[in-house]
Amino acid sequence: MRVVVVSGIWPPDSGGPASHAPALADFLAERGHGVEVVTTADAEPEARPYPVRWVARRSPLRHVRSAQLVRAAARRADVVYATSMIRRAAVGARLARRPLVVKLVSDEVFERAARSGRYLGTLDEFQRVGGGGRLRFLRATRTAALKGARHVFCPSSYLRDVALRWGLDGGRVTVLPNPAPTIPPMPTREELRAEFELDGNVVVFAGRLGPQKAVDVLLDALQRVSDVSFVIAGDGPKRSALEQRVLELGLESRGRFLGSVPRETVLRLFRAADASVLPSAWENFPHTVVEALAIGCPVIATSVGGVPEVVRDGENGLLVPPGDPATLAAALERFFGDPSLQEHLRGAAARSVEGYSEEAVFTAIETELRKAVA
Repeated sequence: MRVVVVSGIWPPDSGGPASHAPALADFLAERGHGVEVVTTADAEPEARPYPVRWVARRSPLRHVRSAQLVRAAARRADVVYATSMIRRAAVGARLARRPLVVKLVSDEVFERAARSGRYLGTLDEFQRVGGGGRLRFLRATRTAALKGARHVFCPSSYLRDVALRWGLDGGRVTVLPNPAPTIPPMPTREELRAEFELDGNVVVFAGRLGPQKAVDVLLDALQRVSDVSFVIAGDGPKRSALEQRVLELGLESRGRFLGSVPRETVLRLFRAADASVLPSAWENFPHTVVEALAIGCPVIATSVGGVPEVVRDGENGLLVPPGDPATLAAALERFFGDPSLQEHLRGAAARSVEGYSEEAVFTAIETELRKAVA
């Protein structure tokens, strides 16, 4: 089987698709399938055992060029798998007369509106918003692309329920959680803390620094808690504003920004830290949550989207409402003020995602790709 993997982001970018797409491509290649990747990037991606075709993000014709690359690659392949750039993947696959399988990671129409500041509500509220001609066009083309797919995977029941409201065929939309990574050999937690120069109580955030992640809420919460340090791994459009916010809050001596780092470095940070924190305003089923739990790191997160499907309050982490620095600060104080709670959450973390192995998740995708080809 020859597969085209389409993803809008790719290492060294931060974000779920930039972790999922290369991991799946590697898996398929190791299983003997032909793999070709189409992505966008700021610079030429590092070489892989399979071709990685890319379009510069600064190109004014990047949307057209991406669809053209998908079409060209699809003509050499049997099936197209898209984890983002779904419209462009759908156009390319249709022009090449090849089946399309999609991993739906969000309502990208909502994300566009939220990133631009045109919409400030929640994802659920957005589903009931009318809007002008542009919004109707984006929704219509998104839904048409998804309806043309042979199968749509959603990482959470929450997102599947949202997608079904768009009129998708429920028989073609299934829930498949994001996989827990295979943990490579690592130094001890104490050695990693020394490596990263961590001391005392430390939390880690890893992800793209955009409006969705609401890292400003985390910073405001940390300002209320005197004895917790932080490490932020990732990059994005909000980084400069967040660094300025750190200075305004007087937190510069308690934490640092690492920028984009490889996935293995994120895992090592999770092993070294006391907890992972995800203060998102909206989410689907975050890769970083599964990664943190798999490494044995408890998660303190907002109860949004599909997060409660994997983080269970008081079992493997703590859940708080979104947009509330005071409640997040209280959760941090509760966590660090109770050693027995820390031990309990840490002990349950890895066990809670044992069923999410890459082997199981990627095999399910491989099976659906074979069905689409047949």
